[in-house]
Amino acid sequence: MDQNKEVIIIGAGLSGLVVARILADSGYKVNVYERRDTIGGNVFDYLDNGILVQKYGPHIFHTNNQEVVDFLSKYTDWNKYTHKVLGMINNQAVPIPFNLTSLEKLFPNDKSLYIESVLVNEIGMNKKVPILELQKNPDSTIRDFANFVYENVFHHYTLKQWGMEPTELDPAVMQRVPVNVSYEDHYFTDSFQMMPKDGFTKMLNKMVKSPLIKIHYNSDYTNELNFDLKNKVISRKGEIITCPIIYTGCLDELFNYKYQPLPYRTLDFVFEKLNQTSFQAAAVVNYPNSESFTRISEFSKFTSKPQKTTIICKEYSRSYNKDKQDIPYYPIEIQKNKDLYNKYATLAQEFSNLYPLGRLAEYRYLNMDVIIANAIELVNKIRTI
Repeated sequence: MDQNKEVIIIGAGLSGLVVARILADSGYKVNVYERRDTIGGNVFDYLDNGILVQKYGPHIFHTNNQEVVDFLSKYTDWNKYTHKVLGMINNQAVPIPFNLTSLEKLFPNDKSLYIESVLVNEIGMNKKVPILELQKNPDSTIRDFANFVYENVFHHYTLKQWGMEPTELDPAVMQRVPVNVSYEDHYFTDSFQMMPKDGFTKMLNKMVKSPLIKIHYNSDYTNELNFDLKNKVISRKGEIITCPIIYTGCLDELFNYKYQPLPYRTLDFVFEKLNQTSFQAAAVVNYPNSESFTRISEFSKFTSKPQKTTIICKEYSRSYNKDKQDIPYYPIEIQKNKDLYNKYATLAQEFSNLYPLGRLAEYRYLNMDVIIANAIELVNKIRTI
């Protein structure tokens, strides 16, 4: 075999499979090693009595990237879907991100009208402002309003989701959910917002239908590959490998936690089947202050196909523990963790044919479209080598 036309991918998640397909189309023989017995990583979904259930929590496709849409559209048709989120605040379900409708529902009429007029005059209509920036506004009315939103929308939710204060997180995390000075109630504002018609799993199964792609399920890469840290080479059955190796797992694990484990947040899910057509008013309802879970997802609402029964999922966030075989979901992007990650990234760079890719391997909170775009960019790099 000409190793220059082989590629090894560790992890059958979204990023790894995009690379697999494009390189297979370019004539590469692709071997994918996946520990689970399913495809797609955390976007895996399945049908349960006609309801498409996302096993590892809700994933919504949204992007402004036409190239990403065009690539995925080769493997799926789409259902239009506009994601809206509600938050339970003072026993009221209000739009999240917090907007003028949320304001009007939670404040007496006269006060809400006054606050709205100050916001529009000071900030402008149809503007989005990060909450930490809003709290620094020189106007006392805006600061008081911002403090209310911070306490009731961000503060306790962040403690539950991340285990730390909002001010401790990277500002980019907080900016993902701004305050809207408008009546805009869409969670995302991207040009493309939709869901694969038959789910992510069927889309990805179509993506990997190629005689040049072989997925090794229930397969730990450590049983196949040896990473020689001293000599900076990778071998398989005693033979040094020079072909590209795409790694999509946790980088600290790859290097046997040489420094110390990277911190992540993991999730526990509690699924319930209910003998009713609808449970809540939106696909996702956040619980910033009450309850020990962060949110409830109702899966039939992602596909707009009501059934006689419904399935909901309560989501609990906690610290990741590698010794308990937890699934790492979210890298905690604070500076000391980034510094630790960079030590592992430096080790990875010493292997000339190793390419970390994806949320875990890059230790970044990436949306699906960015993951796919990064995969396409990496493929273009590999094909020029």
